Amino acid sequence: MTTALYNRDLLRLAASIPHHGRLDRPQASVEKRSPVCGSRITVDVVVGESGRLEALAQQVKACALGQASAALMGASALGRSAAELARARDSLADFLEGRCDDPGEWPGLGIFRGARPYKARHASILLPFQAVAEAAWSARR
Repeated sequence: MTTALYNRDLLRLAASIPHHGRLDRPQASVEKRSPVCGSRITVDVVVGESGRLEALAQQVKACALGQASAALMGASALGRSAAELARARDSLADFLEGRCDDPGEWPGLGIFRGARPYKARHASILLPFQAVAEAAWSARR
């Protein structure tokens, strides 16, 4: 069964990005850009003493796939450690590349199954997870 690249659920996600904007005093900020499509995301984070993400903000200028990915990342990132965020990034990359058939434990990532054959779209989908993982590691230093 083929899954459509753009479907109603994905477009709904793209229109519902949580934590939109910037933090007043982030511990770390990371901007990522896809050279393939020009999608861009800036992520601000605050990591608490426990090593877990306490605050998140994101500015997203991306296609619907990148926006949907930012929505899924933002919906479940708070309370996660830098290691958990990096695992989610790596699991998503492995899923998109076909190295595994399961996108991992992060809620909702199966929606990108239809994007797997479109390698040019992978970079945009990965941007939010790359940015938040990098920002979380940077904030811990």
